[in-house]
Amino acid sequence: MMESPVTIVQIGEGNFLRGFFDWMIHVLRQQGLYNGSIALCQPRPSGRAKLAKLRDQHGIYNLVTRGFEHGEQVERRDTIAVFSKLIDPYTGWDAFLALGEEPQLQVVVSNTTEAGLVYTPEAYEDGKPVLSYPGKLTLLLYRRYEKFGGEPEKGLLLLPCELLEGNGDLLRECVLRYAQDWGLPEEFLAWVSKHNRFLNTLVDRIVTGYPEREADDWFAEWGYSDAALVTAEPYHLFAIEGKPELDHLLPLAKAGLEVKWVPDLTPYRLRKVRLLNGAHTLMTPLSILRGLTHVREVMEHEELGSFVRRTVRDEIIPAVPLPAKEELLSYAESVLERFLNPFIEHKLEAIAMNSVSKFKARLLPSLLHDPSRHGLVLGFAALLRYYKASADADGRYWGRTFEGSTYELKDDRAALEALAVCWSRSAAGSPEELAESMLALREVWGEDLSKVRGLAESVAAAWSEIGALR
Repeated sequence: MMESPVTIVQIGEGNFLRGFFDWMIHVLRQQGLYNGSIALCQPRPSGRAKLAKLRDQHGIYNLVTRGFEHGEQVERRDTIAVFSKLIDPYTGWDAFLALGEEPQLQVVVSNTTEAGLVYTPEAYEDGKPVLSYPGKLTLLLYRRYEKFGGEPEKGLLLLPCELLEGNGDLLRECVLRYAQDWGLPEEFLAWVSKHNRFLNTLVDRIVTGYPEREADDWFAEWGYSDAALVTAEPYHLFAIEGKPELDHLLPLAKAGLEVKWVPDLTPYRLRKVRLLNGAHTLMTPLSILRGLTHVREVMEHEELGSFVRRTVRDEIIPAVPLPAKEELLSYAESVLERFLNPFIEHKLEAIAMNSVSKFKARLLPSLLHDPSRHGLVLGFAALLRYYKASADADGRYWGRTFEGSTYELKDDRAALEALAVCWSRSAAGSPEELAESMLALREVWGEDLSKVRGLAESVAAAWSEIGALR
C-alpha cells in the first residue's frame, strides 16, 4: 500500500472507477501534480471478494487501454498504485467512519450504480454498519463534523459518478434526509449544506473489465498474474458541474485529461444522449432484424454502417439544440470511432432492452424536429417492426428476425402489450392504417404521434423499403 496521506475516499471497488477515476489519479501522480492517496471501500457486502484480490496485490493492479485514438490503433499498460487503505465497512465499520477524521481528506468519489444512489428508510444502531451508500456517507460526514467541530474548511468535495441526472443534488438530498431520520443536530445539517460541495457529474468511458481471452498471454509476457486487471477504451470524459478553480484540489484538467469544470452539464449530457446513445438506439432494431449481434459488426457492415453514419451526420446533429455544430461533428466522429473498437464486444441485445423509453429520450426529439428525415423514420419503422411479438406461456414476449430466428423483448409490459395488439390486427388494414394505430398510442409515446403530419405514411413507406412486414 501507499504511504501518502488519505485525500480521497472512494466508495466503489468495481471496474469502472478503477479504469476511470483511479487511472486519472495515477496520471496526476506520474506528472508530479498530486501527492494524495485513496482509501477504497466497497458499497455492498458482495464487493468483499474484489477488495480481497486487491489486498493480496497490495492494492496494485494493471489497466490496459486499447482501441482507436485519432484514427490509430493503440494499446498501452499502466500499473496503478493509488490506494493506501482498503476498508470493508461491514467488517471494519469504525475504520470506515474514522476516514472522516483524516485531516487531509478532501474528496469523496463514488460509483454504486444507479440503484445505490437512492434514499431508502433505514434504521441506524450505533456501532453497526448501514447498508445504503448515502447513509454511510451521512455518518462519515457526521464523524468529520464532530472531529473538527464543524470547521467550514473541513467540508468535502463530493463527486458521485452514478449515471443519474443531477447525481450530486440527489446525493445531498439523501444525506440530509438520513440526517433528519436519525435525529442528527440541525447544526450538522447546516454544515453539510453550506460547507460540502455535492457536484453533478457526467462520466463517459467504456471499461471492459477482466480480459479472459488475453489475460494468460499477458501474464506470461509480464512475468506475473493480476487478478484485478481491467481494460478500457482510450476515450474518456469527466464533466463536472463546478467552478474551474476547483481544479486546484484535483488538477485533472491541468494534467491534460479530458476533464471539464463547467457551469452547466446540459450540453454534455444532451450530446451524449442524442449522439452516442441515439446512434445505439438507431442501429439496434434494424440490425437485430437483419441478424447482426454486435455494435462493431454494424459499423463494419457496408449498408448499415453507412446508414448510421449518414443519419447521425445529416439528421441527428442538425436537430441537437446546441450552437457549436463543429464540436458536435468532432464528438460524433469520436463516437463512431469508439463503435469500431475491436476489443469491445458490445451486444445489441443489451442495448435493445427498454428500447421504447430509450427511443423517446434519445431519438424522438430529433425525429420531431423534422419528421421528413429519411434515416430517422427508417429507424423508427424498424423499432416498430422489432416489437412485432407474441407472448409465450410464461408471459415473455418474443419476436422474429427477417430470417426467422427468435429474440426476447424486454421492456415495459404495458408497452409490449399495446404494440402487440396493433400487430395482431395488422392483417385487417393497410400498412398506413397499422402505422397510424401504433403512432396513436399515447400511453407508449407520451403523445399522439399520429397527429404528426405525414409520419404514418412515411413509416409505412419505410416498412416497404426494409421488407419489415415479412
